[in-house]
Amino acid sequence: MLSIILKRLGQSVFILLGVTLITFSLSFMMPADPVRMIAGRSATKATVESIRKELGLDKPLPIQYAKYVNRLVQLDLGRSYKQKTQVAELIKSRLPATLLLMAGAIFFEILIGIPAGILAATQRGKFWDNWIMAISFAGVSMPQFVLGLLLLYLFAYVFGWFPLGGYGTWRHLFLPALTLGISGGGWYSRMVRSSMVDVLCQDYIRTARAKGLSEFKTIMVHGLRNGILPIIAMIGLDVGIFMAGAVVVESVFGWPGIGQMAWQAIQMVDIPVIMGVTLVAAIGIIIGNLLADLVMPFVDPKMRVD
Repeated sequence: MLSIILKRLGQSVFILLGVTLITFSLSFMMPADPVRMIAGRSATKATVESIRKELGLDKPLPIQYAKYVNRLVQLDLGRSYKQKTQVAELIKSRLPATLLLMAGAIFFEILIGIPAGILAATQRGKFWDNWIMAISFAGVSMPQFVLGLLLLYLFAYVFGWFPLGGYGTWRHLFLPALTLGISGGGWYSRMVRSSMVDVLCQDYIRTARAKGLSEFKTIMVHGLRNGILPIIAMIGLDVGIFMAGAVVVESVFGWPGIGQMAWQAIQMVDIPVIMGVTLVAAIGIIIGNLLADLVMPFVDPKMRVD
């Protein structure tokens, strides 16, 4: 197990280098000039060139990238062009909100997706299977900003059960987490159903039933234990996706996470912030996948390696 962890960590270094290279290249392909955004439209050419030199943007791109990687080795994510603050401090101030939203969203994904997928698999081809798959498809297909606004209108404006936005209590968390959870739960239910349909046809399931084991225990102990492995892998991916991919939901609900900060940085062409958030999201995906790899052998003993 230790050798697998060390191997994955070694691979992660090359993945992160690839992420930094791609993000760095794409950031400088933007049609907008970050220096002009900082200086303003009325700035003179001399002022623009002075700012460009101060930020080190007058150097060739390979040199700029080498300096960026050198700063990363020293855990320095750079300084925001617009806010004049260290990117690490900006991310640190927003990260708790993002982690809280991520945890809430994954909770709702599991709460919605796994029971729905199990029910659909056990009722294959019947009424509940058809309805659950139809609702799952609708949840996956509906744009998150539409679903978020609909939930806000019904449960915050009409009924007044939750605040219209903000951050601080579980009431602020409920609707944005549910919005993400409904979309993810649709994927989870479809994945669980597909996996469970295959598992429930296996010989050991028929053997368990023949031995007189109750249907509930057969499904939950023998079926779900083998059918849940794809979900564990998906949760690992969601850790990174929610780190910076919940931009729309954070904007709709006024949630002060790093996704919202990344969107604001894109609008202002604040390249250090864009690259910092992207790097943090990549690290989140790597950590999530590593945790999933560590959990899977405990769920399925066949995956254990001596």
